[in-house]
Amino acid sequence: MLRLLFFILFFALFRLVQADDKPLLIYTVNYPLQYFAERIVGDQGTVKFPAPSDVDPAFWVPSPETINDYQKADLILLNGAGYADWIRTATLSPLRLVDTSGLSLDQLIVDEGVATHTHGPSGDHSHTGTAFTTWLDFSQAVKHAEMIKDAVIRKRPNLADQFESNFTALKLDLTTLDDELNAVSKQLADKTILASHPIYQYLARRYGLNVTSLVWEPDTMPNPTQWGRLENLRDSHQVEWMMWEAEPLPGIRQRLEELNIGVIVFAPSYNTPEQGDFLKVMSRNIDNLRAVLN
Repeated sequence: MLRLLFFILFFALFRLVQADDKPLLIYTVNYPLQYFAERIVGDQGTVKFPAPSDVDPAFWVPSPETINDYQKADLILLNGAGYADWIRTATLSPLRLVDTSGLSLDQLIVDEGVATHTHGPSGDHSHTGTAFTTWLDFSQAVKHAEMIKDAVIRKRPNLADQFESNFTALKLDLTTLDDELNAVSKQLADKTILASHPIYQYLARRYGLNVTSLVWEPDTMPNPTQWGRLENLRDSHQVEWMMWEAEPLPGIRQRLEELNIGVIVFAPSYNTPEQGDFLKVMSRNIDNLRAVLN
């Protein structure tokens, strides 16, 4: 009997050691979380974000096969703030889910009355409700990264020093972005900026920007009613700039310039960028802000 107990205990310890040596498999619900996780785990794991490149991951619904892939992950990193609503109905182990936002209810931003619209294969959706592009506040991006770091250390405590070191380097990069954007935004504190989409709420709060949101698409020419509303806002708020998530059509840019409204491209980077990575996209966004100010 004692020999049997010895073998059971030995086998359990062997499996535990095996688990600690096995590379982590991590799935995320958007690209920023994938980037943060990859920076932190380095070569000690694989981080996957399976959404197609032509969808908004916030409104994307994965196939049953893809959900099955999520179920196999050691960790599933969530953005919080109501992001990726499909999580609520999917069968996923709560022990593997990590809400990386760390935000309390009073820290969330709630939008009301934003029209339902369509872009990409995601279909109709509305931005009414809790704002979710939390990572555009770079101090909040640090919190996302810290929650990820803590989660992977719980899974692989033997690699804590490596994960802490990688997180420290990432935190420095994100803090540098935060400092740069704070400096640039001070020059815009007394200006009203139009936004083509209601996705800049946390950016505006963190950096003291006065942003009024429309619901325009960069690849769709606005109708006369939309242009009329924009002209009214320009006249009543002395608007000089409009912020876009991607480069708008040449016809849109030309019409805005005729109205003396400059274009600022500030990509939210919710999906995998065609060029560069999260850090480079955000640095380019800040450079775009500097360019219009100059």
